[in-house]
Amino acid sequence: MEVILLGIYCFFVWLIFIKLKWLPWNIGTQVTVVIIPVVGLAALILLLNVFAPSSEDVRVYKYTVQIVSQVRGRVIEVPVEEGNRLVKKGEVLFRVDPTPYELEVKTLEAQLVGMQGSQRELEEQAKGAQAKIDESEARSREVAARLDLTRKRVAQYRELVAAGAGNRFDLEQAQTEALEQQGQLDGARNAGTQARASLRQIQQKLGATVKGEFSQVAQVRAQLENARWQLDQTTTQSPCDCYVVNLALRPGGFVAGLPVNPVMTLVEAGGQVVAYFNQNELHQVATGNEVEFTLRTLPGRIVKGKVDSVVWALGQGQLVPAGVLPSTAQQAAPPGRYAVKFDIAERDRELFLASGAGGNAAIYTEHLHAVHIIRKVILRVGSYLNYLVLKLH
Repeated sequence: MEVILLGIYCFFVWLIFIKLKWLPWNIGTQVTVVIIPVVGLAALILLLNVFAPSSEDVRVYKYTVQIVSQVRGRVIEVPVEEGNRLVKKGEVLFRVDPTPYELEVKTLEAQLVGMQGSQRELEEQAKGAQAKIDESEARSREVAARLDLTRKRVAQYRELVAAGAGNRFDLEQAQTEALEQQGQLDGARNAGTQARASLRQIQQKLGATVKGEFSQVAQVRAQLENARWQLDQTTTQSPCDCYVVNLALRPGGFVAGLPVNPVMTLVEAGGQVVAYFNQNELHQVATGNEVEFTLRTLPGRIVKGKVDSVVWALGQGQLVPAGVLPSTAQQAAPPGRYAVKFDIAERDRELFLASGAGGNAAIYTEHLHAVHIIRKVILRVGSYLNYLVLKLH
């Protein structure tokens, strides 16, 4: 752009001083003609770098997702293909043989039914023990009433025998009945005691609950839910809209289900664009400023966006906790550049931005809009130059 402006200036100098001779061509005008473009271009470049800063280091970053199988087993299907083929979120990446996990689910389902039956059996036993308690209490009351009556008869027969008006046989018979009834009362009370002990044991078992459910039933249910989850994990689905890179997994392979054993890598479809600027270029940049950038993978294309944020942090400014004090004897690293994250405009969000692609960028601040056009022309010329492949073979 500077060359074009200089060419236009030279044309007008030739027209005014040489062709039309409106002004004399002497030492004074010659010095003036030379000074004007030097000062003007220097001022223009300085203003451009402040109010429309540019970067020759634009990079496209994309996060990767390491896919690890949640279960171990033999791979029976890998329906995805690697390369520039978009895998939608929820699409199947691979399947593991589900047979052992299906058998585990069936086993635990049977155990759950058995435990639920045991719970119902305990509940019925509790009802039976309570019935025995009620029966023993009723029996005890009945026998206690007859025993009281028999004891009164014994006392009466003893008084009659002592007065010589009664029969000793009747006294002995009444005493025998009293002893029998006492035994019956003790037996009824012992039966009630045993029934209460049995009821307490059953209630203790039934009282061991988790959120209102019998503990053993809850334990088997939790195991069953885990088994069903593992069965679901035999089918691994894509967690995002991504591309599969370096797919080496094949049917027949074995996955171990370990977090340190990824079986494939996904590269996210979106990604983010970052440009690096020198430290004194960003004092006029603010969030929301207009951005334009080019990529070498998209020659002739201007991608628009806005400044999302400036990452005001560098590794050179980090102090790592250590047991020693910082040493000034070591040579400090040179000052680094700050990264500016871009938010791509809606119209360009469907563009394919290759991970690792590089290019140029310009930020247009809120000041001196007149010089922005020059930066835009420079950026567009550079974008078309990306069509040139400067190789000798």
